Amino acid sequence: MLTLGQAAEIERRFGRDELAGFAALSGAPGAPPGHVPEPLVASLFSYLLGVRLPGPGTNYLKQELRFLAPSPLDEPLTARVEIVRLRPDKHLVDLATTCRDGAGRLICEGRALVLARDVAGAFARPAGA
Repeated sequence: MLTLGQAAEIERRFGRDELAGFAALSGAPGAPPGHVPEPLVASLFSYLLGVRLPGPGTNYLKQELRFLAPSPLDEPLTARVEIVRLRPDKHLVDLATTCRDGAGRLICEGRALVLARDVAGAFARPAGA
């Protein structure tokens, strides 16, 4: 069951091979030398929402991200999602999103809105239902 304050994290490093793969798949020219492209950082949130919290069956409705600093290449990045609001009547979950580098510096922050209708046991059933 989903609860306020529930969170999930992932730590990931992106190196030159990942940048080359990203450029090949997206056609993007790449990030500034030594930095991870912002879409790769954002993909960490997609992973967390779809695999860990709320998990499989989640529908991604909206994402806002503010990038505050460049993401260093070959350094650990820790992405985190945390439930800040539950709307069981509409099966909606609002989450705060953050990503920090290995030194703890905030790389980006934002919010996500997801539909968790198909996530088994996500919301408590009302009494008598």
